Amino acid sequence: MSKLKQLIAELCPDGVEFVKLRKVAQISAGGDLPENYVKGQKEPNDENPYPIFSNGTEDGALYGFTDSYKIEKEAVTISARGTIGYHTVRAGKFTPIVRLIAMIADEKLILTRFLNYALDVAGISGVSTGIPSLTVPMLEKFTIPLPPLPVQSEIVRILDNFAELTAELTAELTAELTARKNQYEYYRDYLLTFDHSERERETVRWVTLSEVARMLRGGYITKQQTRPGGIPVILGGQKPAYYCDKSNHTGKAIVISRSGTAGFVSYWDEPIFVTDGFILEATGKVTIRYLFHWLKNKQNDLYNQKRGGGVPHVRGTEIMKMVIPVPSLEVQTRIVETLDKFDALTTDIIVGLPAEIVARQKQYEYYRDKILTFKEKCAGVF
Repeated sequence: MSKLKQLIAELCPDGVEFVKLRKVAQISAGGDLPENYVKGQKEPNDENPYPIFSNGTEDGALYGFTDSYKIEKEAVTISARGTIGYHTVRAGKFTPIVRLIAMIADEKLILTRFLNYALDVAGISGVSTGIPSLTVPMLEKFTIPLPPLPVQSEIVRILDNFAELTAELTAELTAELTARKNQYEYYRDYLLTFDHSERERETVRWVTLSEVARMLRGGYITKQQTRPGGIPVILGGQKPAYYCDKSNHTGKAIVISRSGTAGFVSYWDEPIFVTDGFILEATGKVTIRYLFHWLKNKQNDLYNQKRGGGVPHVRGTEIMKMVIPVPSLEVQTRIVETLDKFDALTTDIIVGLPAEIVARQKQYEYYRDKILTFKEKCAGVF
């Protein structure tokens, strides 16, 4: 029997009490900025040693430093605006400001780090009317399991080790992913340069994009004009804006966003509805995947084509004037086979490294939720 199971069997075999947060922690909202503070200061110094935190994740919550503090003990902070529900343990002596709530655990009842983990399964959410927010009275009403302190301590030990291992593995995978992306970009640039040898230069034709591709303009549509469905709507961003029940293109195509992330290149092989972008189809002189990889290699050039005040956009006429190298179809096929492998490793959420990173995080969350699931102790009948 594991140590945790043994402790549960000995100390709480009939379940544990579930309590409201106000019963186990002193909860207070962040206040105004201190009079003496240095916004944007990244490190403490002798004059301003105490950090100021607002809502946000990781270092994004650091607002600056000051010469005083409002929270003296180690505490759990939770975002009340924006990144609602994001919580973490902060060392003592800091100042929370607006949009941040601080929770100081009653050490006789609950460990600070256990409180932080328990918030993961408390279902914290904010009110959605007006500007979504979380308030102290709302937070006080959420309930969490409260096992005996020895059980809490063992859970914290297990989850701390698991979280550390997950973070290490994720860091390693992220470094590997970055290396693969750099490798992919290197080979993409190398394979699509076409100046490696005199013979190679002689076998490549240089033509405008209009000679090897057909451009279609996306149609106009609003979300109110559609019904929910499974067809991606491409609206000037790097991801679908929403999904609807109709399309204006089927089959293989490249989409270049017209505004928003103007110039962003994406590849599609399914029904789509393009509303604020250009659709490119290969005419037969180039393969569609070769055209995609070449355009991705020119991504920065496309971004630099943005023009206009207000909402900058790229122009289809300028895009079609771009000059593209066209080797034989056999060479195109070899290039595509190589680059597709790198592309799958770096961007495909199903087979690539990103999937492994997601899997590690989900594995951690699964065991965290499992270890924090308790049978609720039945109240006595009086």
